[in-house]
Amino acid sequence: MTTLSDRSNRTDDRWLVGWAFGYAAVGAASLVVPLYALALGADAFLVGLIAATAAFAGAPGAIIWGRLATRTNRRRPFVLVALVATGLVLAAVAGTTDPLVVLVANAVLWFVVSAAAPVLNLIVVDGVPETEWERRFGVLNHYQGYGWLGGLVVGAIWSAVAPRLLGLDAVTVQQWFLVVSAFSALVGALVVRVWYPERPTTSPNRFARVSAAIRRPSGLIGRSVRAVPYGPSRMYWALRGMDFDALRRQTTPALRKYLAAATLFFVGFSVFFGPLPAYLVDAGRTADEVFVLFVLSSLGSALSYVRVGELAARYDPRQLQLGELATRGLAFPVVALVGTTFAATTGLVALGVAFLVIGVSWAVIAVTATGLVTRLSPAKIRGEALGAYTALASLGGGIGSALGGVVATAAGYEVAFTLAGGVVALALVLVWSAKTESERTQSVALG
Repeated sequence: MTTLSDRSNRTDDRWLVGWAFGYAAVGAASLVVPLYALALGADAFLVGLIAATAAFAGAPGAIIWGRLATRTNRRRPFVLVALVATGLVLAAVAGTTDPLVVLVANAVLWFVVSAAAPVLNLIVVDGVPETEWERRFGVLNHYQGYGWLGGLVVGAIWSAVAPRLLGLDAVTVQQWFLVVSAFSALVGALVVRVWYPERPTTSPNRFARVSAAIRRPSGLIGRSVRAVPYGPSRMYWALRGMDFDALRRQTTPALRKYLAAATLFFVGFSVFFGPLPAYLVDAGRTADEVFVLFVLSSLGSALSYVRVGELAARYDPRQLQLGELATRGLAFPVVALVGTTFAATTGLVALGVAFLVIGVSWAVIAVTATGLVTRLSPAKIRGEALGAYTALASLGGGIGSALGGVVATAAGYEVAFTLAGGVVALALVLVWSAKTESERTQSVALG
């Protein structure tokens, strides 16, 4: 039976439809911006730099706006500014033909989108009992996830239809899609403006204190939020109350090795993904094919999170992660080989399979990584350790994206993707070392 409370909660959540429209624009921009830069003549170095500056811009955005939201005790203005700014930035990108302006505008885009993230977490729990916070976080992430995936799907359809039916060139196709994405973000701002409810305000300090204790390995939040373990929202709340002195004093050798490994494998991931759009275009893939490949990767992850959570509860998550790190370490150079060796149709199918495998592997790594940091951390510094993990992962992502662009430009994509696989392999060795260190410590404690 549907209760009055259930209907009220659904009504209050209508504003999240607006945020989903904005996130559809952001999801589309995550791929259309580098594709547009390539159409304007950018090379792999600049595409990698676009990804790197986006990663670095997100962290200060979340920290600065999180503090402003605390001081002003306001919520909705920050979300509206983020959506309007997203629309204006995407419209500005569509109006320029300078790849460097595209790079700067993309950094601004991710600054404002990331800035809204900690505020959104506060909004969804305002006036909600603490026992319901996990469910509310899950609702937010599912709206965002569907919005992101929807943006990629629409991008794939538009990129396939526009050149064939309308006869548009590559630059014009991307410009019009950027305009459509900008309009989507502005529609989202209008929906939020109309449907955002007035609610009691949850104290940011109380939110940070209680949410730091939410570490359950199952449930909606466990499957959705952990999909992005280094996102700006998680980074902000994890770093907000970190005790760096306690972390330095009480970190175990196994935890130190694992944090080093995590930093390395995020560097390796980004060495691959940073110049990846440039590689696919240079390998002869059309924009719609590139969109489809990224949709397959996202779909592989989305379909796997629940099953991975079940497997991680039954088997050693370290073994699962080691297997998927090995898979990625091999898959990255294989993508370079597939894209340049096979014929067009065969190559696209093979790339699709590779992207699907890479997406599934991310689901395993995303779910197990946070759990491993939690398990390797002494209880007193668990929150600090998780904060360090999110920060190091973001740092690794930014460094890897820039490094991938440099290597791809100087030595070729094959070298860059092989380097990515090698860095992941080195991280795998460190994960194994952390595993044996942890087992040795447990054996000593028991014996």
